[in-house]
Amino acid sequence: MKKTLLLTFSTLSLFIAFGQEDSLSETSSDEVELVEEEVDPFIRNTYNATRIINGHSVETLHKGVLEFRIEHRFGDLAGDNGGVQNFFGFDNASDIRFAFEYGITDRLMVGLGRSKGTGAPYRSLVDGFVKYRLLRQQKTGMPISMTLIGVSTASYMKASSDISLVSHFPNWQHRFAYSTQVNIARKFGNWLSLSVMPTFVYRNYVGAGDVNGLFAIGGSAKVRISPTKAIIIEYYQTLTPEDTRTTGFKNSLGIAYEWDTFGHNFTVNLTNSKGFIETQFIPYTYEDWLKGQFRLGFSISRKFEKG
Repeated sequence: MKKTLLLTFSTLSLFIAFGQEDSLSETSSDEVELVEEEVDPFIRNTYNATRIINGHSVETLHKGVLEFRIEHRFGDLAGDNGGVQNFFGFDNASDIRFAFEYGITDRLMVGLGRSKGTGAPYRSLVDGFVKYRLLRQQKTGMPISMTLIGVSTASYMKASSDISLVSHFPNWQHRFAYSTQVNIARKFGNWLSLSVMPTFVYRNYVGAGDVNGLFAIGGSAKVRISPTKAIIIEYYQTLTPEDTRTTGFKNSLGIAYEWDTFGHNFTVNLTNSKGFIETQFIPYTYEDWLKGQFRLGFSISRKFEKG
């Protein structure tokens, strides 16, 4: 009986395949291209996930899709705080984040997450964001995609009694920080995606010698090595003059290997940033790649669709 069912299924599949081939052969190539453009005029998967490494990508979740994210950062691989004594950073957790994100429409999504925090200067962080895809790259016409992103973070850690620390929090408003970003991206063929991310970060409370608002510009490149695997580079350059801030801050740089499967996205990365979210990794990255102060991290996301 099983063999009969298998033979019947195989025969039907063969007829369907030949039928499709015959129908396509009766249609000119121009007509096929026209039908494809009418069905889907947009360029898809400029990035495979809503994140690049640290920051957001231009992508948004589809309507009704719920995504659960887990992100983890270990300690320094090398340098004074790394090496074999700390098992190259695996003995330490720089930061951990869990988040739920949801697509309200195909262009609009929101998210809510919780991070452990790096302790420099915050712990116990809650973050929320709104993300809207303003422009979508098309096969003919619009040459770029553009997404607007607004992020807010708040720390609910116990306030420090040391008034010289940022975590002293004289008022409850001082626990909040914000970022806004315009994310512009373009996909070139099937193997290369580039993006540029002008970003403004504002912190309600900062230490002496620092500034509340600072500008940065991010850039990233994604090179696909197969339909489901890619190498990604991401860099954020702070534009605020160094003489207006206390010394010791570094620019965030990361490189990652991405593996995309049905419903899952898995990224393994190396970065000098300890924390997540623009309000953390842009103003509070202190580590230097040249001193071995970079760490292994990963992110896993799982999508849940209706039905």
